[in-house]
Amino acid sequence: MKKLLFLILACVFVASSCSDSFFDINTNPNNAIEENMTPNLVLPRALHRLAAMSATEYDVYNRWMGYWARCSGNYGPNTDEESYQLTSSFNRTSWLEMYDILKDFDVVEKSAANRDETAYQAIAKIMKSIGFMQLVDQYNNIPYSKSFDIDQNMLTPYDKADAIYADLIAQLTEADALLKEAKVADNFDIKSADIVFGGDFDMWRKLGNTQRLRLLMHQSELLGNAGLKTEIDKIVANGGGFLEAGETAEVQPGYAKDVNKQNPYWNSFNINDAGGLDNFNRANNYFLNLLKTNDDVRYQRFYSKAATPTNNEDYVGYDYGFDYPEGTPEAEKKAAANSSNVAGPGIATGPGMAQWLFTSFESMFLQAEAIQRGALSGDAKEMYENAVTESFSWLKVPNAATAATAYLNSELKTFAVWDENTDKLELILTQKYIAMFGINGLETWTDYRRTGFPDVPLSIYQSRGSNVIPKRLIYPLEEYQYNSANVLAEGTINPQTATIFWDK
Repeated sequence: MKKLLFLILACVFVASSCSDSFFDINTNPNNAIEENMTPNLVLPRALHRLAAMSATEYDVYNRWMGYWARCSGNYGPNTDEESYQLTSSFNRTSWLEMYDILKDFDVVEKSAANRDETAYQAIAKIMKSIGFMQLVDQYNNIPYSKSFDIDQNMLTPYDKADAIYADLIAQLTEADALLKEAKVADNFDIKSADIVFGGDFDMWRKLGNTQRLRLLMHQSELLGNAGLKTEIDKIVANGGGFLEAGETAEVQPGYAKDVNKQNPYWNSFNINDAGGLDNFNRANNYFLNLLKTNDDVRYQRFYSKAATPTNNEDYVGYDYGFDYPEGTPEAEKKAAANSSNVAGPGIATGPGMAQWLFTSFESMFLQAEAIQRGALSGDAKEMYENAVTESFSWLKVPNAATAATAYLNSELKTFAVWDENTDKLELILTQKYIAMFGINGLETWTDYRRTGFPDVPLSIYQSRGSNVIPKRLIYPLEEYQYNSANVLAEGTINPQTATIFWDK
């Protein structure tokens, strides 16, 4: 949207320059132009927006990945989503929103560079790496290097996805170097503007390193274990470390139970600031039964109890794509009140809770996978078990450490027991999948595409035919309308067969 707005403004400027510019002898220093947008003013909202988007805009992937399902008792099917028949209108607003957010971080980065505020500059680089990664992971090649060069590239060319990933890693390397030397006093109002770590540059280094690890692990099947090790060794060498237990990166601008102030996840999937309930998203029977069958109590933290239970069923879900047969009496349908929502007491603790951006346990599972692949030193079993335990703790499972130990050492249900599972990578990725419920559906979809784990069931919607979970999205309609030459050069996109570069 912002790119289109720039185009319109540029045309207005050209049309008016001959008649107006001669008389415009005064300049208002308070005008809201980029030159006046200092990093401390732009950064907080940009951080909030990216965290909110990661947590709330990828709900379709939570449904594709077996976490959530449509409340079939109250809503009819989403044909395009549940049959995997995508068009250029599918999820199109997320592309527009992300570029708008990334523009804000670009403003922060450039302004910070001009003002020698190196911490702001580094933070912007880290956040841009997250945003552009999310775009690549959905669309493959995208506008990148010329995205914000509107003067020279009003119609933005596309960059190759693998080159973008390589540059994002390079940008993170630069960010770490900047943070090593950064001083709080040289970055105006950084403690207040940084609503993630409050100006703790060591924690930002950990986040940057962990994001760099994530970019590499996405390429696990492309780089191979030896290639991963070469690159991960470079991260380890900088000495900054990774996010560990209790070190979730989360934004907190002052969320509260008030209009336009509630935590984004709570507001979207529990009760919004007008008092409205999310009656659409409900428990998916696949995930619910997976946890119940294996005595994993976390389902009680992910899902809520039914507000109005029937037949003494507190936790009730739906199969993804299910629709009640025509003529089914309303009294026989499970409605929203009779089923479990996706904002249980562990993942949605209240309207004033902080919004996660990168969780501690995701970092730990990434490390466990890297260790198991021989790309990072350490004990894979220990890191795996610590990651599972951290998930229990993060969700505030009662007596979390004891509950996790019982789960990881069960003699009857060996689903999560390290020594009882032959395929260690599948074990790590399956437990990561469980822990990532509702956190960021895009990240789970990425793991599924790059590794094939877990083997989630397909939609049972009758119009699905032979379609499977898509491998990527089609570029949004606006690109075909306003940037047609560049987007058409990418060829015809079939989401059933076209892949992201790392999907080998």
